Order: sequence, then C-alpha cells, then structure tokens
Amino acid sequence: MPIRAELRWYYPIDWKLISRRIRFERARGCCEACGRPHGGVLLQLSDGRWWDEVARTWRDDGGRPAPWPDVLDYAAVRRRRFHLGTAHLDHNPQNSAFRNLRALCQRCHLRHDRPEHVRRRRTNRHRQLALGDLFQGTYRHP
Repeated sequence: MPIRAELRWYYPIDWKLISRRIRFERARGCCEACGRPHGGVLLQLSDGRWWDEVARTWRDDGGRPAPWPDVLDYAAVRRRRFHLGTAHLDHNPQNSAFRNLRALCQRCHLRHDRPEHVRRRRTNRHRQLALGDLFQGTYRHP
C-alpha cells in the first residue's frame, strides 16, 4: 500500500530499500504471519481459508493446515492476488529497526492494524465532537 503524501516525511529516505529487504530477503516473499506468497493468485474461501499450491493443502488465516471445504464452501471460492507490505509492529513509522518490521500480506496487515485503526477512529470522532462543542455550543449526539 502506498504511503500517503502527508505521512511520507515520517519514513526514512531509504524506506523502499528497507521494505524490500524485509519482504524479499528476510521473509523470502511470503507473509510472516500466514505464509501467503507475494503476487501469486490464490484460491480463497469466504472464511479466509486459502489453497497452498506448494503444500497442496488448504490453510487457515494463521497459515496452519485447515479442513478441506465442502461443496457449498467451494462454490464461493474466489481468486485473489496478495501483495506483501512491511508493517511496523509498534505502529510508529519513525522506528524502522528490523526487529520492529514484519512482512505481512494485506489481510494480516489489516488484522494487525485493526486496534490502532479503532483507536484513531475514536480519537477523531471525539475531536469532531469537541470542535462542535467549542464553536457551535453543546453538540447533540446522534
């Protein structure tokens, strides 16, 4: 996922090289959480199970072998292409130490960032309510 322009200055100048080393040298082109390969087209079920062509088995979101789907589950299979991104474990883009970085596919990256996104959404909502109280009087909560 590209870095938004207003956040780019938080990252080191050689971020692309650091990210490439994490994703392709250390992680060898696979997600460090679930094992999905970078750039490959995978079969994925609605519950997150995916077909690992190398091991010839179904895997769950954690990369562990999963039960084979029944006919109804397999009818909803979708082809998806996964790309690796480099995640900051502490959510601080200024901390680019290798031990703080992890190569994650989009699904695992969103799962890792979910608590931080919820925190930011709550903070932004409270900020909007405070500005409403400050400039428009008591704000009525919907």
